[in-house]
Amino acid sequence: MEQFMKLQHLAIGDRFEYNGEVYVKTGPLTAASEKGGQRVIPRSAVLRPVGAVDAAPAVANSSLERQQVAAAFATFYASCAGLVGEHDRRELELARQRFLTALSLTSET
Repeated sequence: MEQFMKLQHLAIGDRFEYNGEVYVKTGPLTAASEKGGQRVIPRSAVLRPVGAVDAAPAVANSSLERQQVAAAFATFYASCAGLVGEHDRRELELARQRFLTALSLTSET
């Protein structure tokens, strides 16, 4: 029996077929064609998974993901802080705080 799914049931990096072409999911609504190029995949699209895909989507470990995001962002922030002048550091710090608040993380990065 052939299995069909919606894009939101696939993980980033999963391969699927849509309109006769194979894509790799790159974002919540985007995918890259194996032939090259990106496109938006409608939420209503019915997709055929290519390769091994679980019938039930895996539950993400959000605390691990938050830790990974926080660590990656801390590295990114440190790089940016070294590139901007003193005047722009305050704006950078405010942007950092907004980012961490959006992720519900503490500012201890």
